[in-house]
Amino acid sequence: MLRYDVSSPRATITIDDPERRNPLSNAMITEMADLVRRAAADPEVRVIVITGAGDQAFSAGGDLFGGFVDQPLADHEARGALADLLRAMRGGGKPTVARVNGHALAGGFGLAAACDVVIAVDDATFGAPEIKVGLWPMMITAVLQRVMPHKAALELMMSGRRISAEEAMRLGAVSRVVPRPELDAAVDLVVSGLAAASPIALRLGRDAFYAAEDLAFDAALDRLHAGLTAVAATEDAAEGVAAFLEKRHPNWKGK
Repeated sequence: MLRYDVSSPRATITIDDPERRNPLSNAMITEMADLVRRAAADPEVRVIVITGAGDQAFSAGGDLFGGFVDQPLADHEARGALADLLRAMRGGGKPTVARVNGHALAGGFGLAAACDVVIAVDDATFGAPEIKVGLWPMMITAVLQRVMPHKAALELMMSGRRISAEEAMRLGAVSRVVPRPELDAAVDLVVSGLAAASPIALRLGRDAFYAAEDLAFDAALDRLHAGLTAVAATEDAAEGVAAFLEKRHPNWKGK
């Protein structure tokens, strides 16, 4: 079950099955991708927050009680729902924030790490325990390889061990770790900061950041060079520079 709430400037998507530690079924992941696209298309939404219900788990990962391996070939297409969700998050043009309220494991770990900003409570743990049930965290490999040192990510996948929020932050999968009572205030601070930025500059800059990620150095510089010109040509860039020179707050138009 998912909850979707909009309170400008944010949309919040909540995985709402706390008694089972917020597992992710293929159907739920498909619905989440639709909600991410809905938020991306909503002009009232500037930031997308993803979280879990309760205080035990962000998400324990794939729902193994849903016949996960009963029809491996027949369910091949449905199993691609996570890839669709990760593409929707990456390509939506709006910043995503993971509010990690508890343990983030397996697909839940990948979902959190795929967000642009990850804020975790200090007693959360992270891990990819699939190997312990004869599986492998295939889909989230694409995420973890890009946010963590390769050997650290591979060791976690091969061992299935859990790591603390502090270690996850040291390894690059988490942005900030806070005491549990400070979680919402920390998320609010990040959301307000992102919402105060020029939406077009944020979109173009975020797109360029991810586009350059897998390019060779020279190609990345070419892509970023073009990106700088694209940002400089926006109305918001002209407004931002004028506001700086006139010592006033800018009035963003998102153009």
